[in-house]
Amino acid sequence: MKLFLILGGVMSFLFVAIGAFGAHALAAKLEETGRTATFETGVQYHMIHALAIVAVAILTQHLSSNGLLHGAGWSFFIGIIIFSGSLYALSLTGIRVLGAITPIGGVAFLVGWVLLIIAAFVE
Repeated sequence: MKLFLILGGVMSFLFVAIGAFGAHALAAKLEETGRTATFETGVQYHMIHALAIVAVAILTQHLSSNGLLHGAGWSFFIGIIIFSGSLYALSLTGIRVLGAITPIGGVAFLVGWVLLIIAAFVE
């Protein structure tokens, strides 16, 4: 589906931009606050799931279980926003309550992978 290819492309662009911004412009601040690992975890999961969205876009052209694939794509997208977004915000602001919503994004990632697995079995 074209929408997931666009979303995957945008999310991939953003993980590269955010990762570079963190590695260069924010490096001193993140090291000073001890939140470099938190930021890097956000970027890592962002990267993996942005590419998963691109894979969903490709798979919709080859599998007939598009409803499940669409669910997987949206779950990956929501996971990036909540999981990685909360880690980015936490690492930049230090507001620890943001870490409380991170697991919701992790569950979204897991739902996406389960839907992808089911889509493969249904095929």
